[in-house]
Amino acid sequence: MSFINYSSREINCKIVYYGPGMCGKTTNLQYIYTKTNPDVKGKMISLATETERTLFFDFLPLALGQIRGFKTRFHLYTVPGQVFYDASRKLILKGVDGVVFVADSQIERMEANVESLDNLRVNLKEQGYDLDKVPYVIQYNKRDLPNAAPMEELQRLLNPHGAPSYEACATVGTGVFETLKAVAKDVLTDLKKLGSS
Repeated sequence: MSFINYSSREINCKIVYYGPGMCGKTTNLQYIYTKTNPDVKGKMISLATETERTLFFDFLPLALGQIRGFKTRFHLYTVPGQVFYDASRKLILKGVDGVVFVADSQIERMEANVESLDNLRVNLKEQGYDLDKVPYVIQYNKRDLPNAAPMEELQRLLNPHGAPSYEACATVGTGVFETLKAVAKDVLTDLKKLGSS
């Protein structure tokens, strides 16, 4: 669903970071934002909600490569983690080109991860998308914590179809850009396929 701006010769792609509350979606975007060249990024916008720790969405255009003479600009969004913000989540998923599911590696967060992933599938389906056909990457965040579940367990529960996955510690940036590059590459591959069909 990328948007092409012919006057500025830009293709705008939307990547949404999805996952349970407090899993590290916002931390990912903040890390990317601070490490990105100021000349290629727009403002980060956050709309605070009543519960202070949840951001409504973060917005970050990130220029990457060209397709047929068009610059590619990525807009990165997070969704609120709490279930009662489901309407906001659906709205943010509208027109999505790629999804990063940020899983919280802590053992006690397994149920929240599974619920959030199921919710992602349902919300995408309502918009006419199939998670298995959308550029999609899983990030296993908080791998540095002592109560992190074994990778085999996380993969079995959250990634039975074998989507690309990355271990991360978003607070220090481990795995953050690897995750972004993987989903961005898949989005660009999809765009090139569409362009040649």
